[in-house]
Amino acid sequence: MFDDGIAVIGLGYIGLPTCAALTGRGLRVVGVDVNARTVAEINAGRVPIVEPNLDEAILEAVERGLLTATTEMPHASVYLIAVPTPFRGDHEPDLRHVRAATEAIAPQLRGGEVVILESTSPPGTTERISEWISDLRPDLKLPHMGGIPDVHLAHCPERVLPGRIMVEIFTNDRVVGGLTPECAERAAELYRTFVAGEIVLTDATSAEMAKLTENAFRDVNIAFANELAEICDHLEVDVWEVISMANHHPRVNILQPGPGVGGHCIAVDPWFIVSAAPEQARLIRAARETNDARPRTVLTKVAEAVAASGHSGGFGDSFSDSGGDSDSAGAGDSDGVGVTIACLGLAFKADIDDLRESPALAITETLAAEHPDARILAVEPHVSRLPATLAALPNVELVSTQEALREAQVVVLLVDHAAFRAISLGELRGRQLVDTRGIWRREAVA
Repeated sequence: MFDDGIAVIGLGYIGLPTCAALTGRGLRVVGVDVNARTVAEINAGRVPIVEPNLDEAILEAVERGLLTATTEMPHASVYLIAVPTPFRGDHEPDLRHVRAATEAIAPQLRGGEVVILESTSPPGTTERISEWISDLRPDLKLPHMGGIPDVHLAHCPERVLPGRIMVEIFTNDRVVGGLTPECAERAAELYRTFVAGEIVLTDATSAEMAKLTENAFRDVNIAFANELAEICDHLEVDVWEVISMANHHPRVNILQPGPGVGGHCIAVDPWFIVSAAPEQARLIRAARETNDARPRTVLTKVAEAVAASGHSGGFGDSFSDSGGDSDSAGAGDSDGVGVTIACLGLAFKADIDDLRESPALAITETLAAEHPDARILAVEPHVSRLPATLAALPNVELVSTQEALREAQVVVLLVDHAAFRAISLGELRGRQLVDTRGIWRREAVA
């Protein structure tokens, strides 16, 4: 089945680990990406993303001659699509990357190939790929046409956790949905080469919906915690203490609130359900709106912390529509000019370098853009340079934790990286604190 090798399209957080998993089983893989720099890095045995144990696996694959990268689509026995699927406008699915990959694959097909969509996608996307290929290759019979197809299509959504991808890509159960039962079985043959978990076979639309359901479920639970944080702020009680006490109940497990929801999955996938069934997905929409509103609450708290420091600088005017309180006392000049704010963390979750859909990044961008007189110190120990959106702002600097704590009057904890958990309370004394992760209690800081 794999005589002509496997082509993995999209060499990011899912595609590249999948290359490592396949080559680790001795299979020959060609990685395809539109980014020439990414291709060059991989061909040199280097990994352009941070993920534990991935760099060693890719280097070994390249040295053994099992992995090459290119910007050109090759012929292969199996095509695995792992490209971004963002949304656009009013949260409408944007499938342009999937379509571009499909259009590049279509001319290479000879019959007998398997095309697998791993990208998380709206219901019906796998069938649309079949239709797109049919339009481009009328000489081929595709699965949506009925009968025995020349090319098999299936969806197998990724379901790994950044920071643990090189563990979970092998151990997690996988759902494989085909446009026909034979399509599902042919695709499952690929995953059986490296997946130790159960492989569940189904139809393509059910597989697409299963992945979206997983992330919508998590989003709704996070929204409950974030809404609870808003309520506790209003009632002037500690939300983390409330959650801790409630979780003593044997059948209650409330998540922790934060500054919002990030990453390519949870912050995006529920909107695909809303788009597919807008009248029915009322709770899922409300959860997304609740989580999307959290950054503005954090910005309000920063404004209040700045005012408490004596560096008002017009901050309060921008956020007069909601409330909050600062986490510690501090001192500063009262001229309202020149406040220095340390934003601890840019990634969407702890101890990774992934900035996709990160609320921490969005909060930092907004602070810098709306308040050009403020000095913004961005601290992200997992990146070596500012992302383009922050680099374009003249009042933002990427600095070390030590420099940020030394210079800032206001410290905003956005991501609970291990490096930030190690900060002593003594290092925070005299600063105004905005703690979105519940690491620092106001009673603990004099």
